[in-house]
Amino acid sequence: MKRLLAALLCSLISCAALAAGNINTGKALAEKYSCATCHGKDYASPIDPSYPKLAGQHRDYLEHALTTYKRGDGPNGRNNAIMTGQVKPLSSQDIKDLAAYFNSLPKSLVLRR
Repeated sequence: MKRLLAALLCSLISCAALAAGNINTGKALAEKYSCATCHGKDYASPIDPSYPKLAGQHRDYLEHALTTYKRGDGPNGRNNAIMTGQVKPLSSQDIKDLAAYFNSLPKSLVLRR
C-alpha cells in the first residue's frame, strides 16, 4: 500500500511539473526558434523598443500571448506576421516550456507604484 501511495505521489508531482513547463526544454526551444534575434541575447534588451522584454515576464501572460499569436487574426487572436509564423509549429506544451524558461530568467521589469 505504501509503495502504491509513493508511486501515485511521484506521478502527481511529475504531472504538476509538466503542466508548469520545463525550463530546460524551453531554453532549447528559444534557441531553436532564435527568439534572441528580436528579443535580445538576454531576452531583456530587444532590438526594437516596441518588442517586449521576455526575461522575468509572468508565465501565465507569456502562455496567453503565445497562444493568441498562434490563433492569428481570428477571434481572441493577435495579428503579427513574424510572431504568428514563429508560434505556428509550437504545441501547447512547447508554449508552456517557453513561458517557464522566460519566467525563470532574471527580471529587468520595472514596476511603478
